[in-house]
Amino acid sequence: MSIIDLGNAQPGDEVYVIYRNPHVPSVANVQAAEIVQHPKDPNALALFLNETFHVIEDDDALFTSSESAQRAYDEHFFDFGEE
Repeated sequence: MSIIDLGNAQPGDEVYVIYRNPHVPSVANVQAAEIVQHPKDPNALALFLNETFHVIEDDDALFTSSESAQRAYDEHFFDFGEE
């Protein structure tokens, strides 16, 4: 899987995230987002997702492609150790 190194992230980079619906926590999906300059901190970056700015947390996984994000989603939500 291709995860973005936040140290190399630049405003304008398109990334893909696994986003949980804040109104229905059991629902998650892969969505495109853009890395942008944080609107209140010129030394920080943020995600622009669903017309909203989101602080990028240290444990956020930002993927370089929708395919990588979808693989991570499938492994996390559907891999039950079946062999």
